[in-house]
Amino acid sequence: MYHCFWRCVVAIVSLLLCSFFLHEKIQNVEHKLLLKEKEKVWQILVQQISSESKNHLETFKEMQQRSPLLQHAKYKVLAGAPPQQKKLLTVGISSVQHPRGSYLLDTLQSVFEASSEPEQKSIVVLVHLSDPDPEWLRQTAANISRLFAPHIDARKLLVIHGLPGGSPLPGNLNDASHTSPCEALYSRQKVDYALLMNFASSLSDYFLLMEDHVHCSPKFVSAIYWALSAWEKLPWVILEFSSLNISGKVFRTSDLSRLTSFFLLFLKDIPAHLLLSKFSFLLGQTVPISLAPNLFHSWGYNFTAKNTCYQEEGEEEENLGKPNNPPASFFTNMMSTGSTIPEYAYFMSESYFQTQYLMPGHKYTVVFDKPHKVSHIKFLTGMGKQRIYYLQQGQVELGYEPVLENNVCARYSLLGPLVKGKFYQKVYYEEGFVEAVKCVRLLVTAPHDYTVWIRNISIWIKSGKG
Repeated sequence: MYHCFWRCVVAIVSLLLCSFFLHEKIQNVEHKLLLKEKEKVWQILVQQISSESKNHLETFKEMQQRSPLLQHAKYKVLAGAPPQQKKLLTVGISSVQHPRGSYLLDTLQSVFEASSEPEQKSIVVLVHLSDPDPEWLRQTAANISRLFAPHIDARKLLVIHGLPGGSPLPGNLNDASHTSPCEALYSRQKVDYALLMNFASSLSDYFLLMEDHVHCSPKFVSAIYWALSAWEKLPWVILEFSSLNISGKVFRTSDLSRLTSFFLLFLKDIPAHLLLSKFSFLLGQTVPISLAPNLFHSWGYNFTAKNTCYQEEGEEEENLGKPNNPPASFFTNMMSTGSTIPEYAYFMSESYFQTQYLMPGHKYTVVFDKPHKVSHIKFLTGMGKQRIYYLQQGQVELGYEPVLENNVCARYSLLGPLVKGKFYQKVYYEEGFVEAVKCVRLLVTAPHDYTVWIRNISIWIKSGKG
């Protein structure tokens, strides 16, 4: 019997490669499999991963040691200095020279304009200029230093250039005869991100990954702070604050050493954004956690190389339209006060359901007349900017058939916690693995000895699904 570590490595490599080959359009495949054979291999791998998931997870979590390429990485500080105290969040941006010009300066301007002075005290912006052209490095660093001198002086902005150390990059990636343009792009991007994250691992508690062509929504730092506070005691690997492939993803810095090593294990063939989803899966997060609305948006331009090698990124903001709120029944063990009933919270109006003296275990459950593929869910509690009457601690769960005698679902899975009395999140489905939703439940997780308003429950259904 093989050692657990080797079973883990074989299973991880097989899962990554198989899932990538099954779900991505591949231009150059050296070993082709028939469709039926692919399906058989996939089924075998799923069974293997399921049967040994605990061993794989524990072994993967023990892969703490950084790659030799990062242990001996060389960095040059081009502008600024590291913060003197550890911050809440590092905003990490990797940038290269683009033939059609750069949005890097606009991206940095957006970061600082969209964050207040108090918010900026909890972040550090780390820019990794990864292009090897010395003249471009000098000119770009000079432009940043001139335009953002106050932020550099305050140690809010740090500009670096990094090079991997140790042995050469695996796969002879610098040899054009052995590397396709897309493979070179994938590998270069992952090395750049790995160097960025490696430097950032001790600067803060959390890390936000951004590309160099992004603009930010106002008060994005506060939005991330409150989301992190709500998710603090719940399991997660990546929180997504944008529909973009790379930008807007938040990690714990304690996971960065594993992530950077993971990137360098699969330098060729697989783009970084696909590896991110596999990374979160291997650490136990089976579906993306996408918080809405989006906080980060592309400036709206594309580069030729990226267009050729990547599928187009999804819409910045999905045009959801009005909520569907399908026919449903309502069940709660919360006390109704103020002549209100549970249905009021589900109506498309200014009405609400009023309750008080809530305790952990109190529930508000919406049971659909039939199962639906739900795309987005929104719960609002309280009223006004002062957020009076809002539910401080609660979480939203999805329920599935069968339905018990008291008309509630027998099985529930966590979707996410309320953030400052609000909940707005996307629901992901993997065809063949995730069932349609029958129940949506708001669960109270802490005592509330005051009046609470539950209002504006909004449910969006996937078109053509039901």
